[in-house]
Amino acid sequence: MDHHKRDFSVNDRLLKICGLAAIIGGVSTLAAVVLLALIHLFTNLFFFGTFSIEDRSPALNTLGAWVIVIPVIGGLIVGLMARFGSEKIRGHGIPEAIEAILFGKSRMSPKVAILKPLSSGIVIGSGGPFGAEGPIIMTGGALGSLIAQCIDVTAAERKTLLVAGAAAGMTAVFGTPVAAVLLAVELLLFEWRPRSFLPVALACAVSGFARAAVFGTGALFPLETQPPQMISLLSCLVAGLLSGALASGLSAALYKLEDLFGKLPIHWMWWPALGAVVVGIGGYIEPRALGVGYDVIGDLLHQHIAIQVALSILAVKAVIWVVALASGTSGGVLAPLLMLGAGLGTALGAILPGHDAALWPLVCMAATLGATLGAPLTAIVFAFGLTHDANALLPLLAATLVAHGFATVVMKRSIMTEKIARRGYHIYREYGVDPLERHHVDEVMTRDVLTIDAATPLGDVLARHFGPHQAHRAYPVVRDGVLIGVLDRAKLGTLMEREANVGVGCALQKLQPDAPVFALPGEPCRLAATRLAVHELERLPVVADRQSLRLVGIVSRSDLVKPARKHFDEEHQRERFRGFRRAPALRKH
Repeated sequence: MDHHKRDFSVNDRLLKICGLAAIIGGVSTLAAVVLLALIHLFTNLFFFGTFSIEDRSPALNTLGAWVIVIPVIGGLIVGLMARFGSEKIRGHGIPEAIEAILFGKSRMSPKVAILKPLSSGIVIGSGGPFGAEGPIIMTGGALGSLIAQCIDVTAAERKTLLVAGAAAGMTAVFGTPVAAVLLAVELLLFEWRPRSFLPVALACAVSGFARAAVFGTGALFPLETQPPQMISLLSCLVAGLLSGALASGLSAALYKLEDLFGKLPIHWMWWPALGAVVVGIGGYIEPRALGVGYDVIGDLLHQHIAIQVALSILAVKAVIWVVALASGTSGGVLAPLLMLGAGLGTALGAILPGHDAALWPLVCMAATLGATLGAPLTAIVFAFGLTHDANALLPLLAATLVAHGFATVVMKRSIMTEKIARRGYHIYREYGVDPLERHHVDEVMTRDVLTIDAATPLGDVLARHFGPHQAHRAYPVVRDGVLIGVLDRAKLGTLMEREANVGVGCALQKLQPDAPVFALPGEPCRLAATRLAVHELERLPVVADRQSLRLVGIVSRSDLVKPARKHFDEEHQRERFRGFRRAPALRKH
């Protein structure tokens, strides 16, 4: 039995990264508190003319037609902030975080950490139809990145800390730590490893406890529906398909409008103000479509809004949200998607059989969110975290996965990755265990190795191993079975320029006094492939352990192709089960 092989890789820096993540979780919670206070402050300033952080809905304003002007003022301010501050504050935050992770070595600027919450507070406070989650994900991520940039960490560790801040920020806003961890896994980390998962989960746990101290415990939208019936499965299928269609339509409309804004003969700085004109008109028609709208989501979930009013809110919210987001202003997507999905579910609740009508706003809310983000598990757990309704878990699972499947077939990219693709970067979101991670060096290495004895003179080495019948590009040099180094033609030429009659082992040790590069039998093939690439080698000697350096094999680039070939067969070779052959009858003697 191979006791040296592990399920997960060992990381001796994990404890340090977890400690930093815990600190970032607390800092991100504080940032969320500040962001929500800014939203409340600007809402009171713009709509009620008071300097207060009291939570008031912009729908309660008494401005009349003047309400159309308020979002325009906010759009003008944010356009100027983006133009002369940082363009990174434009958009809803999550694509920008993904881009920084994958293509910017997880580096984010201090400007983003300051201007993103401020701009989002202004936009949402002036009636922008957005949620606070996108901005806090961007802000928390920026804080995590900034803290990481002050410490000696790798780019991979900096990514973990950025995502820890982003997920902790989402936890602080909604009180859904498990959903925030899943969001990190499905959208931001692009891996499933303890080195990244554990720090992110710890940051969310810290944020969850800190949020409870600030905002109290309990679900944001407590709900209890009846247990599902068998006929509910058919209703979930219908709800899932319609939610997937809504998500696909919203995404397509968003980027069509973004293209139209791009054709305008004016600087993008003015686009948010133009989009805000539509927001203002929509707010005049249906005031409850303005702002974050958590109160509206709660009323939809608890059946406190008539179907006609729900449809009106759904239509106005969809239009103003798509236009505002396409204009490049600052704001999040989760809360608007929750409201739009809940509006759809309210309309469906009157006609779908098999359950009480209160279930379908919740189901469509999660299904629309999961299909739009391309993160179904996040949406399912998120809906449960918001309501604590255990009876809804099965319908949530069925409808959300149907919606996700519909959107996956219909849309090439999600609303999160389309913006990044338009900047010239393609993100492939499927990931699995790399075949080179599944196999170890001792499974693919060559054990019968052609070596060079360290006492052999350089001239003899040239004649025997690097002559017309040269078999390999490089050969391990050994002394009594212990690895001295690896010799190739270029290195041999350098040694012979100094002295041609000395033993190859002594000459090689003088040229390279450091320990040779090698692999261990129990290491994953991915690690061996990385060493070959970093050191620009063709072959890598394999030793029994670091202390003895006893040569036991050699692994080459061609050996590392073997796991990929096996993986190809598993993916593409089709087989049909033919059944067992009938056992031959026993003869009687």
